[in-house]
Amino acid sequence: MTNYDPVLLSRVLTGLTLTVHILYATIGVGIPLMIAIAQWVGIRKNDMHYILLARRWTRGFVITVAVGVVTGTAIGLQLSLLWPNFMQLAGQVISLPLFMETFAFFFEAIFLGVYLYTWDRFENQKKHLLLLIPVAIGSSASAMFITMVNAFMNTPQGFEIKNGELINIDPIAAMFNPAMPTKVAHVLATAYMTSAFILASIAAWHLWKGNRHVYHRKALHLTMKTALIFSVASALVGDLSGKFLAEYQPEKLAAAEWHFETGSHAPLILFGTLTEDGEVKYALEIPYALSILAHNDPRAVVTGLNDIPKDERPPLYIHYLFDVMVTIGVFLMILSAAYWLGSIFRWKWTAKKWFFGLLIAGGPLAMIAIEAGWYLAEVGRQPWILRGYMKTAEGATSSAHVDTMLVLFCLLYMVLVIASATVLVRMFRRNPVERELEERANNGEVTP
Repeated sequence: MTNYDPVLLSRVLTGLTLTVHILYATIGVGIPLMIAIAQWVGIRKNDMHYILLARRWTRGFVITVAVGVVTGTAIGLQLSLLWPNFMQLAGQVISLPLFMETFAFFFEAIFLGVYLYTWDRFENQKKHLLLLIPVAIGSSASAMFITMVNAFMNTPQGFEIKNGELINIDPIAAMFNPAMPTKVAHVLATAYMTSAFILASIAAWHLWKGNRHVYHRKALHLTMKTALIFSVASALVGDLSGKFLAEYQPEKLAAAEWHFETGSHAPLILFGTLTEDGEVKYALEIPYALSILAHNDPRAVVTGLNDIPKDERPPLYIHYLFDVMVTIGVFLMILSAAYWLGSIFRWKWTAKKWFFGLLIAGGPLAMIAIEAGWYLAEVGRQPWILRGYMKTAEGATSSAHVDTMLVLFCLLYMVLVIASATVLVRMFRRNPVERELEERANNGEVTP
């Protein structure tokens, strides 16, 4: 019989909740921007295909927002129930962005409702588009504030502990901690990138099936161009994140790179396996690349794991998470660049079925990269829940009922995922774009 371990179960339940929530939260942050771009292009070009893109994406977005609210609420609930000791300490310091995240969501939800209700009610469509700006700002601001809390867990500041008591609490300093800039930028850029690839996957799916309607071609063109922009942005921010880790969390960078000995001219290790003796096999080594990634200097010294106390080293399997995230990110950037160049030079192979297959894979792969990135971020912080102040085991509950919660939340997430996927598929399948275009054409709005 397995021994009951509330710490392990709390970690599993929190990880499960984040796994599900990240799917919907990422879409919730990125889709409003995509809707705004489509509607703006539609108004500027007087092209109702793009307007229809915005309308249909908005309908799907509303479903994901509803599920995202449930999973986001679950995270808030679990922070208090599963990690009471952590919240007792951190809640006094970093509660401000948690409150502001709530207000950002209210801001988004209110204007989303108004935006949905006022389709076709403005003679000047630019006024209707203005209503979407607060939605996009609210969703991104919500992600920014909650990421500030996560950043604080990595580089806590804005307080002191003296004789076991918190003193000199500075919420602003806590919010603008050293991890905040790169983490917020990375979360936003990858959310926009992933949303673009997901929408591109849907358009490519229709084209792959042989439906070459101009609506789907325009959707693919718009989303892939956006995906390229944010793929490049994600890579640039990822580079800055590496430099941040080298300075503030060297143990996470060293574990992710299986870099054991402190030294200069450090190579970047990709793929491979690690034996029980700590020997790296079958890896691809890029000379000097880790020193460049960490300090922009091939001769720079990079701290190795052997200079980190053993009880403060993250699990070494985060190397595989790093590989998954980086490999997919590079592949998606190349894929979007290939599409962009192909559309410029009219390369015929970009209209082949196999290429549409790669584009279809882009959406799920982007989501896998998002999940791998968050696992890397959270597991890479271990054994700390609040780096330097509180270890994960110290922050967890000792409740005897975490296993029951785990089962119930598993059931809840299964229902939510299956129900939302079913609703989305049925909603669009029962209202195909061709029929909607025809109906709007009959109203004199667009020619199918």
